[in-house]
Amino acid sequence: MLLKLTGSSCAGKTTLAYAAAARIGKIAVHDFDELGVPEGADRHWRHRMTEMWVRRALEYQDRGIDLLLSGQSLLGEVLAAPSAPLLDGIAVCLVDVADPVRRARLAERDVGRWDSQAIDAFLGWAEWHRKHAVDPSHRPDVIIDDSWPEMVWSRWAGWNTGDLRWRTHLLDTTDRPITDSVDQVEQWINEQRGVHRVGQLPLSRGWAS
Repeated sequence: MLLKLTGSSCAGKTTLAYAAAARIGKIAVHDFDELGVPEGADRHWRHRMTEMWVRRALEYQDRGIDLLLSGQSLLGEVLAAPSAPLLDGIAVCLVDVADPVRRARLAERDVGRWDSQAIDAFLGWAEWHRKHAVDPSHRPDVIIDDSWPEMVWSRWAGWNTGDLRWRTHLLDTTDRPITDSVDQVEQWINEQRGVHRVGQLPLSRGWAS
């Protein structure tokens, strides 16, 4: 199955992914951007890369291994990826942090790289992530307009907040020790695997039918 840690920058997704995966068997861990981000990367690039990672998850799936992937692609994009219905299971966790903390982390991590307008864009993207996580009808144009033509948005276009398939686990790392956050990610992974084993994972094979 594909286990996805999503969210805007500086919430701790990649750190948590590698730390949690080190405790768990039969799981591979990758960062969405590990192959490099081209100059001018846009929605088309993110959507194509989402499909590439879904296919990588399918390769691991054939070997009996789950993929834990950190990155900013979110539930709606994963579900719309052409090959997504072939996955045995999909689960998504939004790793979030309070805006003042994100702002400070961006300034510390990339000193002088981002001006105030760019940082505000990161915060706006984080806010959109939060709303997308609970409501599929919230501003879908943000990811659909000018998207990669191969994406199949119609799979979830008619879903609402009551649909059990539209479920993103929320993990707020604000003022939380990193070891505690790692524990939470490990627990989430084990829970998703557990419900998948007993056939109760909402995004199990057949969810797109």
